[in-house]
Order: sequence, then C-alpha cells, then structure tokens
Amino acid sequence: METYLMKGNEALAEAAMRAGCKCFFGYPITPQTELAAYMAKQMPKRGGVFLQAESELAAVNMLLGAASTGVRAMTSSSSPGISLKTEGISYMAGCDLPAVIINVQRGGPGLGSIQPSQADYFQATRAMGHGDAYIIVLAPDSVQEMADFVALAFELADKYRIPALVLADGLLGQMMEPVSFAEPTQSSVDKSEWAANGHKFKREHNIVNSLYLDAPTLEKIVKKRYEKYKVIEENERRCECYMCEDAEILVTAYGAAARIAKTAVAKARQEGIKAGLFRPITLYPFPRQELRESAKSARVILDTELSMGQMVEDVQLSLGCTLPVEFYGRTGGVVPAPEEILLKLREMNGGKE
Repeated sequence: METYLMKGNEALAEAAMRAGCKCFFGYPITPQTELAAYMAKQMPKRGGVFLQAESELAAVNMLLGAASTGVRAMTSSSSPGISLKTEGISYMAGCDLPAVIINVQRGGPGLGSIQPSQADYFQATRAMGHGDAYIIVLAPDSVQEMADFVALAFELADKYRIPALVLADGLLGQMMEPVSFAEPTQSSVDKSEWAANGHKFKREHNIVNSLYLDAPTLEKIVKKRYEKYKVIEENERRCECYMCEDAEILVTAYGAAARIAKTAVAKARQEGIKAGLFRPITLYPFPRQELRESAKSARVILDTELSMGQMVEDVQLSLGCTLPVEFYGRTGGVVPAPEEILLKLREMNGGKE
C-alpha cells in the first residue's frame, strides 16, 4: 500500500473518489477550499461529476437530488456554509437518503474567523436541521482518519439510509501528514427498492419524499426511523481509550483537541499523574457505555475542546452526573498547547507533580 504526503482536505477528496463518490457539489469557503479544488481537477478524469454551485443552498439540494438516484454523492463546507445546508440535510434525513457531508470547522458564530474550531458540536449532534432526526457524526483526529472516515461514512450512510457527517476542523484540514488509502470500493447495498433511478416498466415507481401532511402517517414514519436509530446506537459506537485502565483523572476530547490532550496525558503519566484519555470517534451515536467503562477508576473528568465546552453535556449525561466534570478549552480559533492542559492536570492532582 502506497503512502502519500497530503493535506487533510486533499485526503478527504481522494478518499471520497476511491470510495465510489460519483457526484460532488460544493461552494468554496476557507478552510476547506482545497477539498473542492482537488475534486474539480480529479472528478472529471475519473468519470465523476464536479459542480461548483452558485451557493451552499444550491449545493445541498443538488446533493439531495443525486442521492435520491442511489449514487454515492458528497458535499463539503465550513461552519457558516454548513448552517446554510442544514435545511437540505434535514430534508435528506426525512427522505432517508444516504449522503456524505464534510464540515471543516472554523471559528464562529456568524462569519467568525477562518481559524480552527470545534464550536459546531451542538449543530452536528443536536440541530443538523429541524424535526425529530439524527445523522451519523464521525470525528477524525488525523489525516489518516480523515481518509478512513470518508469511506466509513459512505458505508454507514448506505447501510442505514442516513446522511453521515465527517466533523473535522481547520487544523486537520490544513495539516500535512502521511496517509494511505484503502483499495477503491463501490457500494454493495442494493438501492433498487427505493432509488429514483428509472424503473423500465419492471417495477412500481420509487418516490423519494419527506412531506407527509397526514399527522398520524408522519408520526408512524418518524417512530420507525427511531427504531433504526436504536440499531445504530447499539452497533456503531466507536471510541479510543488511552491509558484509561487506572486513570484517576480522565480527559475527554475529540478530533484535533484529542491529539493535544493525548500529549498532555502522556507527559502527566511521566510525572506520576494517573491521567487517561477517552476519545469519542462517533459523536452520534455517542459511546456512552464505553465512557462509563473507561471512567470506573476516575474521580474527576476533564473535558477539553476547541470550543466553550459543548461536549460537556454528553459526558455528564453518559456518566449520569456521578462524577464532577471540569472543562478546559480555547475558542475563537485559538489552539491550546499541550502544556496548558498539563498545567490543568497538575492542578486537578492537587498541585502535585
């Protein structure tokens, strides 16, 4: 398997094409523009369609249309652009359509900045559109995982007929690391039962729809969808546990923040501080059971994020509020150094090194 030195944004694009993505619709926005630029050069050479839409609204509705035919399709943007796409993503959730969305986060709210951030956690896990719905959310912490999780997102989206989001950030999108790619794949899921891709008089018309004016009918469909969510929550939880077995101070972090926290935890261990790191990889479904197992020896939790602490709620809920949860993070595009988290770990250890 060959190894390449690539930016995270470029790895996302290359991985998508190798995973069988046939259609990409996007609109340029920093810090993810390299992804679209890579797609613009490569998709036509590989038999795919690249289209720069006139807006984020247009791009996400083009994605809806392509996904309804059963092809693997993707869009990407950064924080305020994703906000514009949320209505279309909600429509796709309501149509039970598989599609992949990339969010390379930047500081907000509003136009904010173009610096790395993790301030879209609530948006991704709580409010990716209106209505009773979830989407799968994967959080990579390296360029390699950026590539791996695009392929996984397509696989899970097809398997469960659900939109899947890869939640990265500007730090991961812009950094360069070695990356290897899996062999090219295509969807193995039979979509003929629902895809609007022509029937040639051999079956009834497939209709893709999210509008149900009869209240009991919509309630029945939503409840059926929640049965699917239960299956996803049971079978698709993913996480990384680092030195958790005897950790008295358990650090929770995801994505780029987890890379920083892992360095701090390793240094804390060298000083005799029993710290560990729990990294959720799926933000939906959140690995609640795995967190409880990892926190069995902990007396306190330290949540660290590139935000004001949006994941704190999921940590507290997972633990049933049985352990104190402290927070250390930076926001607005500021990236903390490992030493900052190490100082917090020393403080939580009673000031002892």
